[in-house]
Order: sequence, then C-alpha cells, then structure tokens
Amino acid sequence: MRNTLLAFLLLVMTTGCDNVMQRPRAGGLDGQIVVVTDSLSWAGPVGAAIQESLGGYIMTLPAPERSFELVRMGIEDRGRFNDLKTLKNVVFVAPLSDSTSEAAFIRSAFSDDALRAISEGGGGVVGRDDPWRRLQKVYFVTADTPDDLVSTIRTSGPEMVDAFNEISRVRMTLDMFERGRQRNLEESLMANHGFAVNIQHDYVVAVDTTDFVWLRRTLSSDTWRSLFVHYIENGNPALLSEDWIVAQRDSIARRYITSNTGGWVVTDTRRPLETRSAEPAGRFGFETRGLWQMVGPDENGNVVQYGMGGPFVTYAFYDEGSRRVYLIDGMVFAPDFDKREFLRQLEVIAYTFRSAADESSNDESLAAGIR
Repeated sequence: MRNTLLAFLLLVMTTGCDNVMQRPRAGGLDGQIVVVTDSLSWAGPVGAAIQESLGGYIMTLPAPERSFELVRMGIEDRGRFNDLKTLKNVVFVAPLSDSTSEAAFIRSAFSDDALRAISEGGGGVVGRDDPWRRLQKVYFVTADTPDDLVSTIRTSGPEMVDAFNEISRVRMTLDMFERGRQRNLEESLMANHGFAVNIQHDYVVAVDTTDFVWLRRTLSSDTWRSLFVHYIENGNPALLSEDWIVAQRDSIARRYITSNTGGWVVTDTRRPLETRSAEPAGRFGFETRGLWQMVGPDENGNVVQYGMGGPFVTYAFYDEGSRRVYLIDGMVFAPDFDKREFLRQLEVIAYTFRSAADESSNDESLAAGIR
C-alpha cells in the first residue's frame, strides 16, 4: 500500500508542465499554513520548533495573534493529498531517517545528489512556487535527524515567514483590487502629489494638503482603517531611523489626525516597537510596527488617555526618483475584531506605492518595446 501511495505522490510532483497561468488559483486562507508531518513529530520538539518559528506571536498587536495559524495534516491517502495540493501555503517537514510516509515523500521529491547535499549540510529548506496551483507556496524542510531538523527549522523560520508574507501580499493585492478600485482618485494623487497607491472602493479622502494625504475606510462608527502618506521634498535618507520615524509620525498625527473631542493620535510607547529593514515597492527603507493611542486634554488641561487605540505599521523610505523621504502609515481601530488581517490589508496598499518617476520609466519601456 505504501509503495502504491508513494508512486502516486511522486507522479503528482513530477507532472505539471502546463502553463501555470492556466491552473486554478490555490485555495484556503492567506493567514494559514498547512504543515504536513506525522503526529509524533508534531507532538515533539520538531512540532514545537515549527509552531515557534512559523506561528510565533505578533507582539505589536493589542492582544498577541499568531503570524500564521498552523494546521497539521498527514499523508494518509490519495484523497487527503488531493485536498492538500489545492492549498495556498504548505510545508512538508520530516527527518530523512524516519520511516513515515511524510519522510518517504520528501525523499522521493529529491535526487540522490540533492539528498546527499542536504545530509552533508546538516539540513535543507527548499521552496517551490506553484507546484500544483497558481499562487501557491510550498516548502520542503528536512534533515538527517530530528535534532538537525529542529535546528534547520529555527534557522530558516524567519526566511520562510517573509516568503509566506510576500506571496500573501501578492494574492491579497489581486483580491482587494479586482473590483471597485478608485482609479480616478489614484490618478488625482499622481497629478497633485507625484505618487499614488491603490485605493479600494470604500476609502475616502479625509485630509489632502501640501505634503500629506489621509485615506480612511469606516466600516461602522467604532471600526475603521486608515492610511496616510507624508513626504518631505529634497529629503535626506540619513534621517531614517526608528527614533526619527516615531517622532515624525507623532508630529504629523498631532497636526492632522485628531478627534472631534480635541484628542490626537500618538505612538503608544508603553509597549515595545519593532523596526526592521524593508523594501516597500522596491525602495530600501524601514518598517516600524507598534500601537497607537488617542490622547487629549482633560478638564484641567492635562494630557490623558482617551481610551482609544490599536496597531499601526509605518514604512519610511527614500525615493530616489523624486528625492523625497516618504512615510506611509496604516492604522487599525477595531476593538471587537482580530487585527492581523486588517493590518495586512494596509500593508498591501503601502506596497502598491509608485511615483511619477516609476510611471515615466514604464512609459519609456513601453515606447522602446513598440519601436
């Protein structure tokens, strides 16, 4: 039975010479990773390493949420595997030395030379795009022994999480802007400010001034998302640092993002911020995540908390074409909901940023192609 199953699985892996664009899109949830491993591995150190590395908590949300929800599946029969190969995010994990079907499947997916290199290197992580479905991300993670496998997972976990986040942005971009996109508003931003981002059908312009645009999406009186873009002409890229980003963010928010009760938005420094390098829209810069809160004066003029807040993500970068420093900031206020996916949607919008120089370059490339 096992030999028949493995022969079937190997056939599935080695077929697929069709045009990828003709395949159906992968299904399932963007925020979910299916981990294909046996139940004993999942219950032991290997499973713990997977859950910590791929499903670790996002600590910059009001209540920590996992970066990805993990679901374990095993390879038991053809029907289960047929379901598995339709999903968006899949990770096969097993030690090469195991006798499980999952380990045998991983061994069958690689040549003898590749398996030898994995053994000699102490482990291996191999990613494949679109093996069965379009916009699918699949990883094979293996090593000779369980101990080596744990080490491999911990070392490569951040890279895999980044890759899953990247493909999630691609999918979400398609989903978010397939209908109702406000192209006229995007064109207006480009004409008036020299930049644009993709704008969903239900966003409105709350503020539009010389160097600042604030877009809001209000779902109800107590749930909203917003994104603002601020830029500095002839900006100095040396400005970019975590302290400067936070100070600039607070300065802009104090001026423009206010409540009808006299409050304003500030960064909540009671919880740690996280800043890392990032490349939104291909520009090197920084991503800062944390919490914001609304503050304002009480009856005595003292600044107090107004009991309103949520998570934010800010991208700060230098745009060489326009010689501007940009700040793109997304905020979520959704007290009755999980925040992770709302924030990912704002991340997607930020990554659609383009400048007038980008459009000019695209026009030149198109003209060259026509010639």
